[in-house]
Amino acid sequence: MPLDFPTRLEEIAKDRADGRPVEIWFADEARIGQKNKITRRWAKRGTRPSVPRDLRTASAYIFGAICPAQGKGACLVLPRCTTEAMSLHLAEISQAVAPGAHALLLLDRAVWHVSRKLKVPANITPMQLPAKAPELNPVISNRIFTSYTDILDHCCAAWNKLVDQPWTIMSIGLRDWANE
Repeated sequence: MPLDFPTRLEEIAKDRADGRPVEIWFADEARIGQKNKITRRWAKRGTRPSVPRDLRTASAYIFGAICPAQGKGACLVLPRCTTEAMSLHLAEISQAVAPGAHALLLLDRAVWHVSRKLKVPANITPMQLPAKAPELNPVISNRIFTSYTDILDHCCAAWNKLVDQPWTIMSIGLRDWANE
């Protein structure tokens, strides 16, 4: 649990003395591309499973955020992982926050999350997780992509499948320490 999470959540709630709700969001990004990592795969003992490997280098970044309590999310698929891209993602999250609510957004300490050039909407308060906090794993692995468009299509399809299942967002994202 982030060391100051309860304190920070209480501060935001006090700032919102009018009783407007505070939504807790979690965000991360992942590179999806042709030069994939080989991940572990179950196989019958004594066999060597075949895993596709691609040495081409086209890739995209999926910026995803979820609000488990509400079962909703916000996502962008972008060509680079930069401060400008993160600013676009924050704007997307801002639109997904309920009208009148405020979002406490938990992030890792990536350079583009802490940049002074980051444009943070008024209805979002970013909060960095402690160093070396567990990160979300990429959703797509061990796959060969035929083109950059194929990468984008797979990212969008994976995200759309997730947000069409709010109960899945709730089951993978709810944390006791964030909702007490």
